[in-house]
Amino acid sequence: MPIDANLTDDLRLAHLLADDADSITMNRFKASDLKIDAKPDMTPVSDADVAVEEAIRRTLGRARPRDAVHGEELEDTGWGPRRWVVDPIDGTKNYVRGVPVWASLISLMINNEPVVGVISAPALGRRWWAAKGQGAFAGKSLMKSEQIGVSKVATIEDASMSYASLSAWVEAGQGQEFVDLMRRCWRTRAYGDFWSYALLAEGAVDIACEPELALHDMAACAVVVSEAGGRFTDLAGSDGPHGEGGYATNGLLHDDVLAQLTPPSDED
Repeated sequence: MPIDANLTDDLRLAHLLADDADSITMNRFKASDLKIDAKPDMTPVSDADVAVEEAIRRTLGRARPRDAVHGEELEDTGWGPRRWVVDPIDGTKNYVRGVPVWASLISLMINNEPVVGVISAPALGRRWWAAKGQGAFAGKSLMKSEQIGVSKVATIEDASMSYASLSAWVEAGQGQEFVDLMRRCWRTRAYGDFWSYALLAEGAVDIACEPELALHDMAACAVVVSEAGGRFTDLAGSDGPHGEGGYATNGLLHDDVLAQLTPPSDED
């Protein structure tokens, strides 16, 4: 597939947006005067979350004034086939407690398909990114990176799985199905949030799944996983970040994982 020069330019812009986000988040990380509020769903939002999204929107307003923007903290703006999707801090609960596992997620969607994604985790000193047809990469910067790919593990019994929390699966009515999947796996760890999908794209884990996610949680992760050779779907198996949950595997395990997580019907 030929390299799309426009996507390359968009990927460079996404990295610049991530650079600005890193500067803001690291400056406020563990700050004694960090302001934390509760959103209507009782999840936390810090002043850094808002500052990052505002900064990204300002830059996009200058660099891509015709593009739409969807973010976690502020109202949607613009319309049309090109839409930037932003999660200023994925892992805010970690961020406000001083745990270094959090990241800014920046994605570009064209005609509702994620085609550029950057996951930037400055407290971990690492970034993951991809553009459609160009592969997935990880490193500290565009100049200091390596191409990454998913594992070749072919059975759940040999697989390492990462997830966010058991309680989320219980609340989603799939607690037993998830526990059964855990028991089948060779190893399970709750790395959580973006890190599960980044590790999957690197081949360090083989399954990553969460039952309840929003578009801003998944868009960047979906394109990175897909370009690394994996598969990212909702629970029904529809490709992309459009369902209520994110289910990612190295591809070889996907159908088996979906079957394992599907609750039995009333007729069963």
